[in-house]
Amino acid sequence: MNFNIDSKALVKTAFVNPNDPNANTRLQGQNLPGRVGFAQTLAQLQSKPGVNSSTFLNPSVPSVAVQDGDTLSNIVKNHMEAMGRPVSNAEAMRLSQDLAKANGISNPDRIYPGQRLNMTALNQALNHSKANTASNPPVANSALAMNSASQARQLQPSSLVQSGQHPVLQKTLDRAVAKGFIPPQERQQVFDKILNMSRTYQFAPDDFARMTLMESDGMNPKATNNRCHGIIQFCDGPDRGAASAGFGSNAKAILGHSVLQQLDMVSKYFDETGLKGMGPTSLDDLYLTVLTPSARSVKAPDAHLNIAGSQAKQLYVNNDKGAPITRNSIMQGLYQNAIERLSKHEHAQTLAQANTAQPSNNPQLNRAQALRVSAYLNQDYLR
Repeated sequence: MNFNIDSKALVKTAFVNPNDPNANTRLQGQNLPGRVGFAQTLAQLQSKPGVNSSTFLNPSVPSVAVQDGDTLSNIVKNHMEAMGRPVSNAEAMRLSQDLAKANGISNPDRIYPGQRLNMTALNQALNHSKANTASNPPVANSALAMNSASQARQLQPSSLVQSGQHPVLQKTLDRAVAKGFIPPQERQQVFDKILNMSRTYQFAPDDFARMTLMESDGMNPKATNNRCHGIIQFCDGPDRGAASAGFGSNAKAILGHSVLQQLDMVSKYFDETGLKGMGPTSLDDLYLTVLTPSARSVKAPDAHLNIAGSQAKQLYVNNDKGAPITRNSIMQGLYQNAIERLSKHEHAQTLAQANTAQPSNNPQLNRAQALRVSAYLNQDYLR
């Protein structure tokens, strides 16, 4: 008996086990008219305006990476609050539509972990809001949302400290307690002392928090680089910060003092550097007082500042250490650093709470959750 077998037909034949419960699902998926391969999907994504190389490769473009559990409206609320402009749920929903449109997202309810969002649209909305209220600005939020030295210097002293909320300071203190920088029972005392200092030296309380987030990871009393120590990094030397605080001969001894005690040292340092007589203190002047007080004499927002040593890359123009440091780059760097650190902590806390409340029996899922949390806690992880 002769059998004529077409070998090509054998190769093309799809052998399906009728007892496989997933067989029908796979066959239906293969026949879907919209089914595309990975290469085609990637090409489609790359063609969308939301996948913009400038967002990933240009550090000056403000962006946020979507994490598990995120919604656009929550991202909007967190971003606006960190910029000193809290919004209502209704306004967050409206702004999330604008953010989705700017990022080429057709359905604002469908975002995925790892997706990076260009936040320029929100910054533009913030600037537009400030322009609309310039003739009669709210005493608190207009001061907290300033992002240039020239705007901040126009504020009146009373507008810097009359807010009853101070969201950036509150979140920074919560984070400091969670990290063990501040004992829980001392949190309120620290808050009250910073508010008193803000009245004395006429700076915004949230700006003090932003400064410490850059200098000591948010009021870590044991922060040190072996030359500078404590919550504002008091540096060694007879004419440096440690000496102003009374620790010129043994700067490292500062590390043995609590945040409450170090705040008293900060007051001494501010007195010696003349901050009290400067009038309303903008964020850039506050930070320059800590970094290099002599640089405060250069007032132009884009002028190159004479800052010695290597600083955090966020302080340089376009986050480029080969570029200069300016007042504007300091302002932008401090705002962006605060947003990243506080958002990272908030996400880590949310994930930890979710894992505690609803533990999974799936070991692979538990491992994935642990990896995600460890990414947030890793200092080298960039949001």
